Amino acid sequence: MPDRIEIRDLLLRAIIGINADERINRQDVLLNIELDTDLRPAARSDDIRDAVNYRTIAKDVIDLVEGSQFQLVEALAEAVAALCLRDARVTRVRVSLQKPGALRFAASVGVTIERTQADFVRT
Repeated sequence: MPDRIEIRDLLLRAIIGINADERINRQDVLLNIELDTDLRPAARSDDIRDAVNYRTIAKDVIDLVEGSQFQLVEALAEAVAALCLRDARVTRVRVSLQKPGALRFAASVGVTIERTQADFVRT
């Protein structure tokens, strides 16, 4: 099993959805993010320069989500995954994005995706 950084229960507000009111009113979205990376360099050196800076990634995710206007949770999850993989040391990301209260009688609805560097080949 690879080393993993976990960002749990990041609760944000976004314009997300296809209905007219969803295009105006911000809604809660709940994110869980797992970043696969080799933690040994940072563990050995105890130096932030050798680590994937999860604080920076979280701030970038917050900016992305709160400034976005996606219609589909799938598209927002994909954008979050692409952002997380900008750091070449992250080899795989798993993004779980929930939209609480989206369905009547359900606590939440959402998606979980996994992406690797190969999914976002930059030319």
